[in-house]
Amino acid sequence: MSILVVGSVALDSVKTPFGEKKDILGGSATYFSYSASFFTDVNLVAVVGSDFPKEHLELLRKRNINLDGLKIVEGQTFRWSGSYEYDMNEAKTLSTCLNVFETFKPEIPDSYKNIEYVFLANIDPDLQMDVLSQIKKPKLIAADSMNLWVKIKKESLLKLLSKIDILIINDGEARLLTEQPSLIKAGRIILDYGLKYVVIKKGEHGSLLFSKGGFFSAPAYPLEEVFDPTGAGDTFAGGFFGYLTKLNKKPTEHDLRKAVIYGSVMASFNVEDFSLERMKRLKPEEIETRYKKFKEITHFR
Repeated sequence: MSILVVGSVALDSVKTPFGEKKDILGGSATYFSYSASFFTDVNLVAVVGSDFPKEHLELLRKRNINLDGLKIVEGQTFRWSGSYEYDMNEAKTLSTCLNVFETFKPEIPDSYKNIEYVFLANIDPDLQMDVLSQIKKPKLIAADSMNLWVKIKKESLLKLLSKIDILIINDGEARLLTEQPSLIKAGRIILDYGLKYVVIKKGEHGSLLFSKGGFFSAPAYPLEEVFDPTGAGDTFAGGFFGYLTKLNKKPTEHDLRKAVIYGSVMASFNVEDFSLERMKRLKPEEIETRYKKFKEITHFR
């Protein structure tokens, strides 16, 4: 099976206490796609400008990421600049230049329209709804969002949530969406919007999984060094949804819990270097080794 993902491909400039990089590969759909590609084939829909480096296109193709839905148009690629202090859980945005992404209207190629596993990365919820109208018979739909859409397009976002199966958001977004300080209460409320499953990411503090039949809390994989947390949440989503797609069946509670751990494992590799540098060196056996280690350090009788 394969995944359709719609989102952003960008060029980032990032500064952390451990270094600074300019115009490196970024974007929500980029991180998601690269992570998910370790589990299944990925079909990408996004837009970049004529300035987008060709080596980045080749990097994505080498991971069996289908770029038939990636438009290259005249102009500048979406750029984001941010910095982190020693509290690496939150980025300080220094600049955002949407450029060609400002007028992005996803057009799903005919060859993508029968794909059954769909991930809507962080874009305008109205655009996410438009993507769904172009898909024929999706089997499992997941989406991400951000606090901007909660603030300015909450009604559109709530409409979207009634049409999808899984929402993956962070703790601040969950609190903003529900106006609840308790993440446990927030997760339950979001489920009642019409979802089957909700995943709330808490950065270095792990993640929470909510379903009608259960609740699961998992820590993040413990690391001594974190160089760049940019894209960690998207990488988590790629591992989580990629694993579920690989199973190609209605997920059980056990499947979902394993997916959360695989998502955390993938995110733990991503933060060990800037952009996709660590992911480029990643081997499948390293994923399984870290998954087993994760199980070992969290197991008790």
